[in-house]
Amino acid sequence: MRILHVLSANFFAGSVAYAVALAEAHRHQGHQVWLASDAANLPTAATVVQLPISQRKYRQRWHNIQALRQLIKTHAIDVVHAHSRAASWVSYFAVCGLPVPLVSTVHGRQHLHTSTSLFDVYGDKVIAICENLAEHLRTEVKMTPSKLAVVPNGIAFAALGAQPQEEAAEVSRLAFIGRFNGPKGEQAAALCVHVFPPLLREHTDLRVALIGGELDYLPAAGKAALGALQTEFGERIEVVGFTDDVPGWLAKTDLVIGAGRVVMEALGAGRAALALGEACYAGRVTEANYAAAAASNFGDILAQQGTQAIDWQVILQDAREFWQQPSRVAPALQQRVRADYDLPTIAARILGVYESARMKKAVPSFIPVLMYHKIPDAPLASKHQIFVTKENFAKHLAYFQRQKFTPITFRDYQEFASGRRSLAEFPRRPIILTFDDGYVDNYTNLLPLMQQAGYRGILYLLGDFGVRYNYWDVEADPTEPRADIMDAAQKQAFVAAGWEIGAHTMHHPKLPELSPMESAAEIQQSKTALEQALGTEIISFAYPYGALTEPIKAQVEQAGFSYAVATDTGGMHLEDDRMQIFRVNMFPHETTSSLFKKTAPWYRRYYRWKRGK
Repeated sequence: MRILHVLSANFFAGSVAYAVALAEAHRHQGHQVWLASDAANLPTAATVVQLPISQRKYRQRWHNIQALRQLIKTHAIDVVHAHSRAASWVSYFAVCGLPVPLVSTVHGRQHLHTSTSLFDVYGDKVIAICENLAEHLRTEVKMTPSKLAVVPNGIAFAALGAQPQEEAAEVSRLAFIGRFNGPKGEQAAALCVHVFPPLLREHTDLRVALIGGELDYLPAAGKAALGALQTEFGERIEVVGFTDDVPGWLAKTDLVIGAGRVVMEALGAGRAALALGEACYAGRVTEANYAAAAASNFGDILAQQGTQAIDWQVILQDAREFWQQPSRVAPALQQRVRADYDLPTIAARILGVYESARMKKAVPSFIPVLMYHKIPDAPLASKHQIFVTKENFAKHLAYFQRQKFTPITFRDYQEFASGRRSLAEFPRRPIILTFDDGYVDNYTNLLPLMQQAGYRGILYLLGDFGVRYNYWDVEADPTEPRADIMDAAQKQAFVAAGWEIGAHTMHHPKLPELSPMESAAEIQQSKTALEQALGTEIISFAYPYGALTEPIKAQVEQAGFSYAVATDTGGMHLEDDRMQIFRVNMFPHETTSSLFKKTAPWYRRYYRWKRGK
């Protein structure tokens, strides 16, 4: 993919570090990357184009728009990623009229004024770096929820792990890491007044390091307090300022005070952290409060407008308690942080957002995804009515052919989304045909009919090949007819025919009724089992009974699935939520009229209006 990052880089803020790290991660993954920024020199091997993005005079904005538009056309850019409101503003107009999506990462709360909600310059997809920020964008900025993705900043933990440990173990060190200007500068000043002096007097071997900003930006009260500290404690006060060796300092620090990526890096390096940000004090981060602290980006962002008053005595007490029994971060918490903020993983998730934005712009209408089960020779005495006879299914296929539909699979769709196939080749009238459970009549009736039509579909199978009939139906209702499930050789025939195989759990349970551990196992093991048994990549999942919750959806994504299909629930567009794709139920007595309706571009909107879903 050809990616252009646009950022305001008049100083090296966290958003700039994030953009540069992301650019490097994608470059190493084989993508072509450009950066347009105020700064001509950034720590990246990607191509950097200097543009005064942060300058907001309209004449300069117009020049920036023209320069970006030319850059996009010259290099056939696939996606533009903006990293500030100023960057989003010029990027929005630069891509106008072009088939190029705009993705914006929002790093902080947005100013609430009329133009914020009425004039949406953030583009096709918006990445919020934490849950609180996403809530702010939904409720206060009134942003369309389907545009939002929550993806945190990524951290290159491999670099942190390579740092040597400090040799002089008798030295204790507390480090404040953050800017010295704005709210963080005021906090640094308050720490110099209320927290550092008593700690330094109580612990004679303690050193305090101030890292990350220019001393000139420290408020006057902070400069005075810092001067007093230097007079009283001498070399025990280490004014480091800006450094590109934060990992090295973390390696020789016991307790870190900071917010955002500072806390992520500290925890990932095994260092204890007090999460003090621009919005609140989230406390010493432990396994117990980690989720809440992460939701605020470790103190920087509240979901609602305003800030929380900071009690400096609480921070002092937390620091005192740490030094009563100094310790590294619990291994389980360190591992969780490294998993949640791992840069290659985050980079892959961001690529998914790029793909989603690309497809939403290229294919803006509803793609019908139809759900079938049994294809028997004759009607079944089943109250569930989840069958279409062989004769009627042949009529369905004839209708699809008359209407010029082109069946695709999610594997095909992903080829277009990733850029491996040109969007110029994407079918004019795509349709996705799915079949659940893997009944024998799928092999005897469905497969020959589909092959005659030149069609392929998606077969959702259970991971346990020992399941040979629909016991979940029969055990729930003994009057329900038994339907046999294919053996391994019959399933393999679908792979040989070019079908996509998807996972449908191991044993067909209602996932929300299981414990989190049980549901995670059903999901993950089904993917692994099918890939091993059939020798094919499994990228999509079908929820049994269409039963799902937000935690279940998260488990599906964490298991490595790219797409997941529901039943009669989901977004207006496939890209509204890849983990809950709307599927249309197909019944025994579909007519030409119902087939027209269920495959029409307006059907999803009609269904939501009629059913309130």
